[in-house]
Amino acid sequence: MAVLPYKEEQLGKKEQVAKMFDNISRRYDLLNHVLSFGVDIIWRKKAIKMLKPEQPNLILDIATGTGDFAIEALALNPEKVIGVDISEGMLAVGRKKLAKMGLTDKIELQLGDSEKLLFSDNKFDAIIVSFGVRNFENLEKGLEDMYRVLKPGGTTVIVEFSKPTVFPFRQLYNFYFRYILPLIGKIISKDNSAYSYLPESVQAFPCGEKFLEIFNKAGFKNTICRPLTFGISSIYVGQK
Repeated sequence: MAVLPYKEEQLGKKEQVAKMFDNISRRYDLLNHVLSFGVDIIWRKKAIKMLKPEQPNLILDIATGTGDFAIEALALNPEKVIGVDISEGMLAVGRKKLAKMGLTDKIELQLGDSEKLLFSDNKFDAIIVSFGVRNFENLEKGLEDMYRVLKPGGTTVIVEFSKPTVFPFRQLYNFYFRYILPLIGKIISKDNSAYSYLPESVQAFPCGEKFLEIFNKAGFKNTICRPLTFGISSIYVGQK
């Protein structure tokens, strides 16, 4: 059974996730950095460095949100980064951010469904996703469509939450994720469900070797999983 942000509503997961991110869009960047103690920035930088040998010219950032990962990808000096997200609220915040930074010529943000990408086959040199695949309604379908639009030889880099296994970090992490994080998220975002959904969705996500199995099944090869910060998150890499 799918993990949903608003369990009392009849909408599907995709529609609920879009609504949730619309609701928290104005506070999302602040909450991201506060709740992760800024470590999310380091995670994104490490993920982008893994693409440096590829020197991709055209990059697709899926579940781009407000564009933080797309902005980080400019360190690779690509010709263009296209960000796609299902939340118009998040994209609106991202477009304002890009305009303020003078980056609208390098990064384009589009409303779109990550499982039905409106791009031709074999289009992108690289695909990046940070904390987005966990929110897919159909994980396998989303990965298959990513594979479709990636050029042969291209690389996909995914950053996603995992579940620590080492004592006592696992216990501390679980306590923070289940009790502290939802409380802070609720107070700052004013959304009662968004930051309760986060630990529930992480708990349900097939991380580590289980994710690699699905990644491989979608067609990717040379797949690897690199745990980050005691296993709080992981970087997944795969090639077409």
